[in-house]
Amino acid sequence: MSMPRWVLIKRAAELTGYSEDAIRHKVKNGTWAQGRIWRKARDNRVFINLEEVDKWVESAPQEAA
Repeated sequence: MSMPRWVLIKRAAELTGYSEDAIRHKVKNGTWAQGRIWRKARDNRVFINLEEVDKWVESAPQEAA
């Protein structure tokens, strides 16, 4: 079975290691772009796009060791 692209905050927290509060904070303060990394479903529940979270992590500049 393949991994779903969009998951609820609870599942995103389990898979990413971020706490549910940390995810909610990233959504609320605009760190994560609405429509790309997160979106509200018709029932107003927030879903997280795991593929886009991976891209966001990989886009961070890395310092030389």
